Amino acid sequence: MAVPKRKTTPSRKGKRRSHHSQFAVNSVECPNCGEFKLAHHVCNSCGYYNKKEIIDKTESSEDSDLDTEK
Repeated sequence: MAVPKRKTTPSRKGKRRSHHSQFAVNSVECPNCGEFKLAHHVCNSCGYYNKKEIIDKTESSEDSDLDTEK
């Protein structure tokens, strides 16, 4: 089994981990509803992307109401 010959110094360890930092989330305001969403993603609250309706949110809520009545 391979064993390190010398102790890894803190500076060498820091150089290795220099790209391990976390990035800030780029959230923008949805032009349709005003909620914050990820840039270049469909809005979770209204279902719009680039001023076009991609996901019909009203239809999914009606389906769930019908399932509970059965």
